[in-house]
Amino acid sequence: MVEKILARTAGRDEVQAGQNLPCRPDHMIAYDFPGYTDVMFRQMHDDFGITELAEPERYLVFIDHMLTRGDQREEDVHRVTREWCDYYGITLHEADGIGHQVMAERGYAAPGRFLIHFDGHISGAGAFNALGWGVRRDLLEGWVKGELYLDIPATTRFELTGEFQPGVDSRDLVHEIIARLGADGCAHQVMEFGGPGARTMKIDHRQSLCGMAMFTGAVSAVFEPDELMLEHVGRLTDGPLDPVWPDEDATYAAVHTIDLTELRPRVVTPGSARSANTMHAEDLADTRVTKAFIGSCASGRIEDIRAAASVLDGRTVAPGVTLNVVPTSQAVHDQAEREGLLDVLRDAGARIARSSCDFCFGYERPLDPDDICISTGVLNISGRMGSTDAGIYMGSAFTVAASAANGRISVAEVAPR
Repeated sequence: MVEKILARTAGRDEVQAGQNLPCRPDHMIAYDFPGYTDVMFRQMHDDFGITELAEPERYLVFIDHMLTRGDQREEDVHRVTREWCDYYGITLHEADGIGHQVMAERGYAAPGRFLIHFDGHISGAGAFNALGWGVRRDLLEGWVKGELYLDIPATTRFELTGEFQPGVDSRDLVHEIIARLGADGCAHQVMEFGGPGARTMKIDHRQSLCGMAMFTGAVSAVFEPDELMLEHVGRLTDGPLDPVWPDEDATYAAVHTIDLTELRPRVVTPGSARSANTMHAEDLADTRVTKAFIGSCASGRIEDIRAAASVLDGRTVAPGVTLNVVPTSQAVHDQAEREGLLDVLRDAGARIARSSCDFCFGYERPLDPDDICISTGVLNISGRMGSTDAGIYMGSAFTVAASAANGRISVAEVAPR
């Protein structure tokens, strides 16, 4: 599928893994952050003399960081971004939620499209049969030229069977993959998901899985299109859809079959998402927690909030534990409010915050040195959420909610569907 998407963007009938070709993204995306977006804008203008964009509609910028303090420094950062976007006629989404989610809600991540960002979690677009690629420093090439040279990646195929059991979701799946293949098991490749098990997965869970692709070493991930996804995207965009499927004789670097029914809750221990750091939650049952976080571009969508509410309904957060819940977008927040989910979480003692990336990268309510946090965030390296002496464990919303209620890492007790 990735070769078909990139062949279109390269203006060719076909491409093969290993070729280096200029590819033309459908959208070039960034979020404002000091030292990133502001620098790129200045380089475009001062170093390359670009005063007008030929196709400004291909550029997207999101204000989703540094939103929670309301101080002058935040305002100065966002003002610079607003001014540059206005100068170039670039579409700017401000405080609507985390860009990787808002991008999907606004229909930018449509089947067959190619999107680039300096943030690797753009791979979440793969849930919609789109290719989202975090190109980091090379994003400037795309912003300046409208295209960039890429090494066409090989593909590893994941044939999914079965379906998730209660209390298990795609966070457990991605950590199962890491446990089996290692943190470089798909290095420089694209992960392709399909099979009957893939078709049982909810859209939110597909986004979460694809959004964490980098922790296998992959550059991105893509789901095969199916009726559920096509109907979902069809409600978000008026344009024609251009889904791609793999050929029956497609060549893969490897093929792995995973039965979703057999998965158990997994937790990543502090340090990184390396395979050696990934354990079954039940094996960490004596590990105390002081903080819990449900949110991030990977896991703060409506299904995650439903999961947390199902675990915490009628229960309370354990004494000495703080649970912060941050919906991934304002739209998710509003839906969770309408469904009564946020009231359930408030009654359990959770703190609900506006959508942003600020909790995930330690900008808002940072961890203290003696904190032990269980999180649905995207990274748990030392200092990611505050003090370098704090410990960060990562798991699904089910596991985080159960751990918050028990004051220790716990497997959620969830009634069968």
